[in-house]
Amino acid sequence: MTNTADQPVTAWSLAVTTQPESGRTHREVQTADGYLSEATHGLAGSSERLERLMPGQARQLSLDALPPDATVQLVAVVLDDGTALGDEEILASIFARRVRERDALRGVVDAFNEVLPAKRGAEALAALGERLTTLAERDESLPCRAAIDSVNAYQRQVTASNGDEIDRSLRTYAAFVTREHELAERHARRKR
Repeated sequence: MTNTADQPVTAWSLAVTTQPESGRTHREVQTADGYLSEATHGLAGSSERLERLMPGQARQLSLDALPPDATVQLVAVVLDDGTALGDEEILASIFARRVRERDALRGVVDAFNEVLPAKRGAEALAALGERLTTLAERDESLPCRAAIDSVNAYQRQVTASNGDEIDRSLRTYAAFVTREHELAERHARRKR
């Protein structure tokens, strides 16, 4: 796949169509949404598959083994400015997922913004753990789970002597999630 646009492609969907039986057609859509890679690029564990496709950049996409009659077609793309082309139903689902992710990130940012100015060290971790657990009970999305995992990891590391280091780490994480939320805010709206 090659990006021939003059701006990054932030999401795309491929449709794999097969004919398992005479007269029947099976269509499977695979979507990759990489708008957050603007913040996550280069982080340990980040996936190249979820990176934006920059102007002029080509990327080989690996697919599972396909039968000889299979066809693969690009059916939807979203550009960096929110312009979207292709199958309207697929595009609607991409933007709906982005709205859910934006709202979840807002909840995580709010939790950090409410706790960090008032609490430090183990007390901050405990308060964040409670807030994020309550949030995750309402919203099981990846941002909520990732924030809980991070707070739990910091809780395992906190000691009486490293509270300042933990506080710096929490503030760094909060800044990162804030940046993700800013990106989600910008990319959740489709340009018409």
